[in-house]
Amino acid sequence: MKNKYKSSLITLLSLGIVVFLSGCNMIVLDPKGTIGLQEKQLIITALLLMLIVVIPVIILTFVFAWRYRASNTKATYDPEWAHNTRLEAVVWAIPCAIILVLGIITWKTTHELDPYRPLESNVKPITIEVVALDWKWLFIYPEQNIATVNFIQFPTGVPINFKITADAPMNSFMIPQLGGQIYAMAGMQTKLHLMADEAGDYYGMSASYSGAGFSWMRFTARASTQEAFNQWVSEVKQSPNKLTVDEYQKLIKPSEKNPVTYYSSVREKLYDSIIMKFMMPGMEDLPIMPDMNGMSGMTKMSAPSN
Repeated sequence: MKNKYKSSLITLLSLGIVVFLSGCNMIVLDPKGTIGLQEKQLIITALLLMLIVVIPVIILTFVFAWRYRASNTKATYDPEWAHNTRLEAVVWAIPCAIILVLGIITWKTTHELDPYRPLESNVKPITIEVVALDWKWLFIYPEQNIATVNFIQFPTGVPINFKITADAPMNSFMIPQLGGQIYAMAGMQTKLHLMADEAGDYYGMSASYSGAGFSWMRFTARASTQEAFNQWVSEVKQSPNKLTVDEYQKLIKPSEKNPVTYYSSVREKLYDSIIMKFMMPGMEDLPIMPDMNGMSGMTKMSAPSN
């Protein structure tokens, strides 16, 4: 009876896994950008190399189980057998060779796909400053002097220089079809360089749990033609919303399921101010500093008394 229940449980688990995975959209394996394509090739290469060991092991497991079953009286029974030099050489040499090859590939691609490494292109890149908030994404376009919440747009074939920080718990910024993830941390700046090869709307997400609203911390990354991008910038500049210090103080309050919001202008050096306010120990809750042109323009404020 125990074997019967065990067999039924394994069958149900297998069916459950199949049903669960049937709803998965393997967007990582459907890249639309230069970095994403190289990462896909790396994943497939590593998988094929590991299958050189995995597939023979799976096959031999069934072969040994069948050949040396208790009912097979023709199989040689040798309980004293313990060592075979040639077999040991094969068992160790193949995995070692695979590890060596994987190590070389990993070392090479780690440098080629370094997220801090700018992409080579004859086209001038676009800069987008990213701020992870509770639980939404703020995107600032310093060159266009606009900002958005939970939506970004950029031209195809143009390198994107993401500068990333957080004004909330540590998070992780990711657009799976364009490239890998990079962490967003308060008081620090990380970088990510991506480029879209095809026009379309791509899924952006938080890849690190950061609290109750984490599930809704998503955004749309739209790749379009240069003309469509310019038109979109013009539309954003018509928005009545302006990202002032007061407006930002409202925005940083925890909220869920935030709609897409446009800001026609952004307070100067807001992104730098967000990072720098964490450089003052014990004063993290102070408002954004009004002037970031050096430290001379910083308003003097006393630390709260105990």
